[in-house]
Amino acid sequence: MPDLVHGRERRPLVPGRTLFDEAEELSVVVPASCQRLGRCHECVVEVRAGADRLSPRTEAESFLAGAFRLACQARIERTDGDVEFNVLRRRLRILLAPEGEVSDVDPPVRRAGDHVVRDGGVDLGSWFGRLLGLAVDVGTTTIVLELVDLETGETAASAALENPQRYGGSDVMSRISYDAAFPGQLRQSLRRALNHEIRRLCSMLGVDRRAIVEAVLVGNTTMRDLAFGLDVAPIGRLPYRSTTETAARVVGARSTRIVKLAYELGLLMHPRGRVIGSPIIASHVGADAAADLVAVGAIHAREPFLLIDIGTNTEVIASDGRRLLAASSPAGPAFEGGGVRYGMAAADGAIEAVRLVDGRLETRTIGGMEPEGICGSGLVDLLAVLRRSGRLTTRGGLADGAREVAVVPERGIVLTTADVAHLAVAKAATAVGQRVLLRTLGLAPSDLRHVYLAGGFANALDVPASIEIGLLVPVDPARVVRAGNASVSGAKALLLSRRRRAELESAVRRIDHVELESEPDFFDLFTDGCLFEPITA
Repeated sequence: MPDLVHGRERRPLVPGRTLFDEAEELSVVVPASCQRLGRCHECVVEVRAGADRLSPRTEAESFLAGAFRLACQARIERTDGDVEFNVLRRRLRILLAPEGEVSDVDPPVRRAGDHVVRDGGVDLGSWFGRLLGLAVDVGTTTIVLELVDLETGETAASAALENPQRYGGSDVMSRISYDAAFPGQLRQSLRRALNHEIRRLCSMLGVDRRAIVEAVLVGNTTMRDLAFGLDVAPIGRLPYRSTTETAARVVGARSTRIVKLAYELGLLMHPRGRVIGSPIIASHVGADAAADLVAVGAIHAREPFLLIDIGTNTEVIASDGRRLLAASSPAGPAFEGGGVRYGMAAADGAIEAVRLVDGRLETRTIGGMEPEGICGSGLVDLLAVLRRSGRLTTRGGLADGAREVAVVPERGIVLTTADVAHLAVAKAATAVGQRVLLRTLGLAPSDLRHVYLAGGFANALDVPASIEIGLLVPVDPARVVRAGNASVSGAKALLLSRRRRAELESAVRRIDHVELESEPDFFDLFTDGCLFEPITA
């Protein structure tokens, strides 16, 4: 009997029922707030198999294309085969800020008796029992947010989820094109997702949403500007600048940061609380990279360092102890599961580590569950293991001309030559950024005192394996610092400290942006970066 499939869960198909109805039977939570009328657009799912067995798209689904449907609108019409789907807003493994004593708690919003006041003499009205702030990192693939106590500096609650804007494309250029075709739709999807999490976290803590009196949002330039409803079209064409960067360069605006009130954005917090989009560095080097600098304490560094935030849009920052350089690389979503047949985000059931034991691949999954796919750290391990065992060539071919290699045969999980090609391109984009910045500064990898790895994927990397396949420059692993989710950590620090906000504003103005594509030998460097071998100077 054909089944409806979601992850490891299955149930027989029932004609006439919607995917939403069937998901409930599987105990799969699909977000929605419009009583399944197709109005809220929150229940977007990705149909991975059997799309032709569903009803045609309705008018409510006109903003969707490809494999994406609204669960409340898609009805089962045929039962001659399985229908497999994924909920876009899956909960992911949360990578929290490093534990330790919280310092520099001096936010611009404070309690004065039973009132809340903000710098400049703004009275926000009654105190609602707690004074909270919201730190948000909006990535192309994932979203992380923390509710922070503005009086103690401690994180009260956290959440991580897949970015529901994925139906608009897996990279920033696709999102920019989608926003031009369907203005405002991506911003609304993000707002709904954030409000869903804010409601949930406030309910969990037993607090009124109006206790959230300030928010700091970071992300790459496109994600940040989409969140605030800015025109992102200029970011997608030469010279690839946000309207805020153009204003700073041409009109002489003091900052590239964005400030709105919560009611203007429709966020469920104090309506007159500020929502601050942190300043970007330049072009596609966004507010997330700037927040990374804050998190690792590198704004005032006087020693050579390299900071790498690997994601769909990889950002690299380097310093020789005097100058600061930054570059972005469109790495694409391969190391976050996109374009890889059995790739997936770092959620329960994802293979996160691979090793070779007695000629057989052994895997470890997140949560110790049955493997469903492979996340980024597992893919790096797998590539390194295949290289060491001679089953993967330097140019990315599989031994004996094979088209795929079995990773978990009993689960049907394989790595194909097409997967390897996607990973080679993503790896090359990251490698080029590192090579160009180091040579511009006249540095060798051995000169670096620290290499900071930022982000969930980078935090889980096996450093020797990453060096072997050419994802990271060859450095002493002892000098590698895993910075955790540095973007949201930086957002939290900015939320709590007026001083750090001022320091970041000053720092971003002195960072020189390097356009990798303008390097005379860019394509040679990129071709070299596609090889599965250590990066050379």
